[in-house]
Amino acid sequence: MKIQFAPLNVPLQRRLQTAAVLQWVFSFLALGVLVAGGFGNFCTEATGFSHLFPGLRSYLLMLPFWFRVPFFRDYIMCGGLVSSCKSSLSYLVSRPNGGNVAVIAVGGATEALDARPGALTLQVKNRKGFIKLALKHGAQLVPVFSFGENELFDQMENPSGSHLRRLQNRLQSIMGIAMPLFHARGVFQYSFGLIPYRKSIHTIVGKPIPVSQTACPSSEDIDALHTVYLQSLMELFEENKTTYGLEKDQHLTFI
Repeated sequence: MKIQFAPLNVPLQRRLQTAAVLQWVFSFLALGVLVAGGFGNFCTEATGFSHLFPGLRSYLLMLPFWFRVPFFRDYIMCGGLVSSCKSSLSYLVSRPNGGNVAVIAVGGATEALDARPGALTLQVKNRKGFIKLALKHGAQLVPVFSFGENELFDQMENPSGSHLRRLQNRLQSIMGIAMPLFHARGVFQYSFGLIPYRKSIHTIVGKPIPVSQTACPSSEDIDALHTVYLQSLMELFEENKTTYGLEKDQHLTFI
């Protein structure tokens, strides 16, 4: 394999960007294939969240496993990340005067194993826990989609039924986290490494879905709101896909 090295005359600004990304990569490998759009947009002021949404404070939810790791727990909490367990989510959305935004990667660890360039498959069809909590607390649901998220990394082929996929599924069932074997570029060369490719991510925030508070939501209530959420997410994708480089015949798949 021929290695393509970075030129020596790369501008200082780009060197600093690479250094920042390197720190981020080794800090947040725990997020699956990094949820770069979610972290950059909702845990930092890189895209001006507080100016776009004044009065709101966002929290990115992360697998509970990582909050049991000494020191790392304190580090990620400083970055605005909180545990994705039910009690944490309930605490965030039950604030009397509102103002908290709980950002959830609904597909979670399982979806990370299918994240690769061109992938448009979302693990949301049977994910209804967040729907139930939204109903219990009367919290609005806001569909969000990041175009370009899956273009940042390549991943080793791991089709369903393969030895690698079975091993990954087994580790996930034991540890509760995904172990995707992803790769992209390096610090001083462009051929291999864990630094993401220099690709744009465009995060689109949809219209809030009103939710009536229901203390004990029934299965019918949950299914109805879940259907509305999926429809809103699909419409958000369809309305914006051609603007951000996708073809008209490309569609989301919910599994």
